[in-house]
Parts: sequence; C-alpha cells; structure tokens
Amino acid sequence: MTSVKENVQRALGALAATGRVLTGRQIAGRGATVFQDDVFLVSYPRSGNTWARFLLGNLLYQNSPVTFSNIDSRIPEIYFNPDRSMRALPRPRMLKSHESFQPQYPRVIYIVRDPRDVAISFYHHNLKARNIPDDYPMEAFVPRFIAAEFDKKFGSWRDNVLSWITLRGDSPNFLMLRYEDLKRDPLPMLRKTVACLERNSFGNIDASDEALKRTIELSAPERMRALEKQEAASWVLTKKTRADKPFVRSAIAGGWKTQLAPESVAAIESAWGDLMVHLGYELASASADPKLTVKQEVLP
Repeated sequence: MTSVKENVQRALGALAATGRVLTGRQIAGRGATVFQDDVFLVSYPRSGNTWARFLLGNLLYQNSPVTFSNIDSRIPEIYFNPDRSMRALPRPRMLKSHESFQPQYPRVIYIVRDPRDVAISFYHHNLKARNIPDDYPMEAFVPRFIAAEFDKKFGSWRDNVLSWITLRGDSPNFLMLRYEDLKRDPLPMLRKTVACLERNSFGNIDASDEALKRTIELSAPERMRALEKQEAASWVLTKKTRADKPFVRSAIAGGWKTQLAPESVAAIESAWGDLMVHLGYELASASADPKLTVKQEVLP
C-alpha cells in the first residue's frame, strides 16, 4: 500500500511541476509556447537540421556569424531551453524541432534526407552518445533504426516525414527542402527559403548573390568542424558525449552507397521504398521492385 509519506511526496512533486509550467521554468519541449508568427525548423533527427540552423542563422543574422556558442539564442532547440527564456526572444522566432506533425506549429520549414544516409548518421550519433559500443555492427543497428528504437518519441523516419507531408504538404505555410538539393545547389534552395520566410513573418532579408554565398561559406562543414573543436565542451548537444567522435561528420549526400551493406540498404528500401520514391530517392537494392509506385491512398 502507498504510504502517507509517498502520497505527500507525490503531491509536492505535482505542485512543483505545476509551478514550473506556470512560471515557464520547464524545458519547452512539445509544450512550448507557440506564437502565430513563429517559424519552426523541423526534421527527423540526423537529417541535417544543425547545418540548416547554421544556414538560416547566418542568413538572418548576417552581421554576426553563427557559432555553437550562440546558435541557441538565434534558432533555439525546444528540447534544451526553458519556455520562459524562449518566450523572451525577439519575435518573429525560428525554433528547432524534431516532432512529428504538430497542429499548433503555424509555419514550418521541413528538412528531409535520404533515410539510408540518416541511418549512417544515426549510428555514429549513438556511438558518440555511448548508446551502443564501438564494436556494435551497423547491420544489427539498421533494423533497430527502422523500428524507431532510438528517440522513440519522434517515431520512425517514415512516421515523421509522412505526418508532415500528408497533413501540411499543400499548405503555403509549409516548405520542404531535401538535404541533397541543399548540398548539390544551395543558392536556389536558399532563395526559395527566403521567399518562404518573407511571406511568413521575416522580412527584408538580404538575398543578394553575395549575401547568400557568404551564408554558405559561413555554414560550410569545414567551418562547423573547426567551431566544434573549440566549443564542443560547452555546447549542450556535445558536452556530455565522447570527445573522440565528431558531431559534424562528413556531411555528404549518398555516403550509404559505400558505407551500408546491401542487406541494410534492402531492409530500409523494403520498409520505406514507396515514400522514398515519392520523395525522389532512387531505389538500389536487387529486391526493390522497379515498378514500385506511390501508394496514393497514403501519400499526398
């Protein structure tokens, strides 16, 4: 039976939690206060969101380049910042999130990445976070990645992506950018992003060729890796992780072609091939059906 002491402790804990919510001292997270002029930068984890934060931060704050030390004052992540401090930020705000569809998000820029590359990045992320040992095989990791055993709250890659493109894909307040397109030809992708931002809250962005090229240079993986070496010990996402494993890795598109075993590629394509085709990703496994078509009853 529950003792009187346990009931009192439970009641005090509930009161403390309520107090944190009322005063905004709780971490924002899924319950973050949302303003109607907010823009959310959303992606499934390890899909290039940090690089996108640098790009957009350097685009919006052209006189003060983004670093890991100031990124959370420019485009804060909802999972590490108290709601009270985020409410105090100048508006309009841009906030980072990994959530599946959230109806309260008024404007969304969604970054999608080839899930075969996401799997590789997720694997190394979990090594860095000490969630799996060094000798853990990639071939054993991939089925667990498909089953969303890591960061379960965000669902699987398919769950996350499909929730947004199905429920917001035709909205003028939603912009989906493929990581691969940003890597291959960032200038037109940034111009498209500027047009979206200027329609939705942010105005008067310098989108000249010179400004955009400087944004790209300041957000280059080489610069990000140099900054990580200087600031990793204090940045919230890296300070408690392994220092011998970089957070910013190769940042390439298509690395899966040489880094994933054929059976791992086949497993991902078997699980999510219809959505991958819909998004423009070519299937490669021998077991993939070359006539695979999008399931129209599911995809927009």
